[in-house]
Amino acid sequence: MSNVTEFILLGLTQDPHLQKLLFVVCLMIYVITLAAPRMIYDLISEKSTISFNGCMTQLFAEHFFAAAEIILLISMAYDRYVAICKPLHYMTIMSRPVCVFLVGAAVILGFIHGGIQILFMAQLPFCGPNIIDHFMCDLIPLLELACTDTHTLGPLIAANSGSLCLLIFSMLVASYVVILHSLRNHSSEGRRKALSTCASHVTVVVLFFLPCSYLYLRPMTSFPTDKAVTVFCTLVTPMLNPLIYTLRNEEVKRVMKKLWGQMGKAGDM
Repeated sequence: MSNVTEFILLGLTQDPHLQKLLFVVCLMIYVITLAAPRMIYDLISEKSTISFNGCMTQLFAEHFFAAAEIILLISMAYDRYVAICKPLHYMTIMSRPVCVFLVGAAVILGFIHGGIQILFMAQLPFCGPNIIDHFMCDLIPLLELACTDTHTLGPLIAANSGSLCLLIFSMLVASYVVILHSLRNHSSEGRRKALSTCASHVTVVVLFFLPCSYLYLRPMTSFPTDKAVTVFCTLVTPMLNPLIYTLRNEEVKRVMKKLWGQMGKAGDM
């Protein structure tokens, strides 16, 4: 028997000005999230079309966020390097201005990279056919529809996208080689914690760069597996990322172990 019929949620903050700011930020995140299921809508639609401007916007957004994520992955690798190799100087090196600079660099470089893709596509005439054998607008399907010779433009796009993936991936691998080399002087417990800290980031890097390298480090032509790889990049990887980072949290691990133990006991009964 309870007299309480409702609960009052205090929310994230009681500051009315901050509430309005958070409303705008959360609304933008929500709208961006809802824009992704276009593929899901097309699965049940009788006719799947997208305007030319919408296609270019989708292409820009795809490469903007991909490039921004690359910069953030580099920043995270640098953060792990400082935390493990220079722990006493961590707060000085990874100061708030440095973090703000890294986030700003991710946004600016993402905008530049996405803009370059649009500049490439703006040079191409599309006079028909207009059927894209894909579920989204991407570089290779659009190049195949252009009614002009793209043999020169194709390698330039590969250099801008594929070579960027390979270069950044090599840099990240090299950074972790340095980190692993520095762990020789740590205790076994210190090495275990450091490796646990780096494992989630390495997993995300592999999940991001292997499909990226497959799609863009090759001749600019479509392959039957392109759609499956793109689905993995756009749906599966974003779904796995929160799980990978969350399961690194010690409190979450304890709860998961407790839940797993309770499920095991229930099964024995």
